[in-house]
Formats: sequence, C-alpha cells, structure tokens
Amino acid sequence: MHSLNALALMGQLVHEARLKKNWSMAALAERAGISRALLQRIEQGDPGCSIGAVFEAAVLCDVPLFGLDGQQVKERMHLQQEKLALMPKSVRLKLKEVKDDF
Repeated sequence: MHSLNALALMGQLVHEARLKKNWSMAALAERAGISRALLQRIEQGDPGCSIGAVFEAAVLCDVPLFGLDGQQVKERMHLQQEKLALMPKSVRLKLKEVKDDF
C-alpha cells in the first residue's frame, strides 16, 4: 500500500533527522508533547499514530511536509487566511453545532 510506504518513509525521515540533531527519543518526545513509546511507533511507521503527533515530530525535526519547509507552510497558511478574510461570510463554511446531549 502507498500509505504504509509513506508512513515508513516519514518515520525514517523523523528518525534520521532526530539523530542528526543529536536528540534522544526522550528529548524529542518531550518537545513534541508525546510519549517516548508514541515517538518510537512514529519512527517505525505505525499507521495507528495520530497524524498530529506525526506532523509535530516531523516539524520539530525540520522534516519538510508536502514538499515545503516550515516557513513555506506558514506563508501558505497565512495566504489562505487572507483569502478567507476577503470572502463574504455567506461563502465561508459554516460550522454546524453538534448536539451531543442525549
């Protein structure tokens, strides 16, 4: 599967970048706000890891996401926010309130 190969590659990139920075697993896990066990699973390419945790570890290690470095991602997000600010409110997505009081 392509997704499993992508996860394995991301895990390898995080692992190699962590070693290049001379960070221990515990140090990166602490910076990312995750457990050492979860970081170990990320580096092994476990598909059960949350995408947020994977991305956080990658960003801290300067692993480029989507073919962009961290600064480029921030610039693109800023441009998206500017575009949304220019759009009329009727065009913006409306968030529906979830009724969970059963």
